[in-house]
Amino acid sequence: MLATLSLALFFGVALAYPHPDPDPISKTTSQHSVHLPTITTPLGDVKGSIIISRLGKTIYSFRGLRYAKAPIKELRFQPPVPAEKWDGLFNATVDGAACPQPNVEQTSEDCLFLNVYTTKVPKGNQDKEKRPVMVFLHHGDFYSNSGRSTDIGPQYLLDQEIVLVVPNYRLGTLGFLSTGDKEAPGNYGLKDQVQALKWVKDNIAAFGGNPDAVTIAGYCSGGASVSLHLVSPLSKGLFHKAIVMSGSVYGNWPLSNNQLDLAKKQAKLVGCSEETSADIVKCLREKPADVIANTLPDFKEFAKEPVYHWSPVIEQDFGQARFLTAHPIELVLKDKMEKVPVLVGMTADEFGGRAFDIVSNETVLAELDKEFEKWAPIVFMYERNSENSKVISKDLRSFYFSDKSIDKSSLPALAQLFSDALVGFNVNRFVEVVAQKNEHVFYYNFNYKGRYSFFYLTDSNNTTPYGASHIDDLIYLFNFPKFPLFKETDSEAFMVEKMTTLWSNFVIHGVPIKEPCNLLDNVKWDPYTSKSQSYMDIGNKLLSHDKLLDERYEEWRKLYPLSKYETAKMG
Repeated sequence: MLATLSLALFFGVALAYPHPDPDPISKTTSQHSVHLPTITTPLGDVKGSIIISRLGKTIYSFRGLRYAKAPIKELRFQPPVPAEKWDGLFNATVDGAACPQPNVEQTSEDCLFLNVYTTKVPKGNQDKEKRPVMVFLHHGDFYSNSGRSTDIGPQYLLDQEIVLVVPNYRLGTLGFLSTGDKEAPGNYGLKDQVQALKWVKDNIAAFGGNPDAVTIAGYCSGGASVSLHLVSPLSKGLFHKAIVMSGSVYGNWPLSNNQLDLAKKQAKLVGCSEETSADIVKCLREKPADVIANTLPDFKEFAKEPVYHWSPVIEQDFGQARFLTAHPIELVLKDKMEKVPVLVGMTADEFGGRAFDIVSNETVLAELDKEFEKWAPIVFMYERNSENSKVISKDLRSFYFSDKSIDKSSLPALAQLFSDALVGFNVNRFVEVVAQKNEHVFYYNFNYKGRYSFFYLTDSNNTTPYGASHIDDLIYLFNFPKFPLFKETDSEAFMVEKMTTLWSNFVIHGVPIKEPCNLLDNVKWDPYTSKSQSYMDIGNKLLSHDKLLDERYEEWRKLYPLSKYETAKMG
């Protein structure tokens, strides 16, 4: 019965990633098509298009640029291969295909493309000024979304003087299959991101970008990716600042060195042998990409949980270039981390909206209450099927629900547990650990509740946001076709100006506030330290506080003590 509920809830969730109009940019810029920009890159000549920013600036848009060969046939489940040079004029006026995922049009396994946006194209060799670059890794739980302009629109952020790069990367089984041996070590989607960073290093100067001033930024799974690039030997020297938004794998996230159980499950779902790793990989290479991608709902185990299934792994050494060589906390404590300025934070209510889906279904709610020890590790993403997982489940139930029945009255506590487990503690632990080795960590909590949201109260007819939910802060950095393009007279305009200014300040200067000013409420933003534990609350006003949700995160710190990583460090 729960399996049936899983499928229905998975496709019916109110917190949804939008995939609307396939090409809204070209529809708004046709009047500029006679002035298409053309530039020369190390790989060949490129023709782009022109779009208009929120404040009326001309944005030179180059979409669908190939940064790696199509990862098809023998290149499936292999590291990316760099793109080759081309002859003639490359048409970069439309988005490349999104990587395979369910219920999305215009997908293809040939998806390793990126978009570049700039308001200043170099004019010959005499133009020496280069702008700082932000490479943004999209959200989507490692199985959905893309870098296409329909998912990440540049019209807000490009009112600032930076260059924006948004790549696709492989998702789901095609991006993260791991058998724990040489047949499929894993992390292909993360290695795609590395290849995109290498492309930026080699090519971004042609677009007016500075290859020596690159900020890697990401949200959700993209933020988790950034938290790993900081300790990956493959990413070393490819970026100079980092922005981690609502995602990290430094807390309760159950990192392992393989996902063989998921590999066997995927094989079974598409009619492949599960006998050996070689059998699994060989057979899966022969299956159509969309057939594999469309099995995603079958990976949900309880209602629409877990949020993540395929995810990064710690790669064992089989002679391959390894993206992740040990647990990231262990690597940070061993000083194997890029010590670059870091901007990191989350929204105030994060994944709390998922609690509504459980509470609104009496069968699911009763099952969670009855079998909490069984389902909690899946729903709240921590280690499973161990004596320790039972201890964790017992302690969490006691802390959040006071050992009472979990029923409709438990909604606030359940929402807090969702937020803390899926994002909050992972991000807070990242801040806590990285700040031990890095004096330039700027921590924030996004607390602004506007008219628009990715999660509305279910009985409000999509008019009342639940709170500052997961992805809601991105509404003020990027344009989503799901929402209107905010005008200067809209009530959201001040938040767009604040957010784009803070983020571009960081990309340009390495600090979110260089000097106090009226726009940024005349505040000073100090870095986080273990002593101050300071953070910036981003709401109607910017307000500096300390010890964000300390009582709740202290419960998780007791369950996940840093001492075990200190032991690993000594070893």
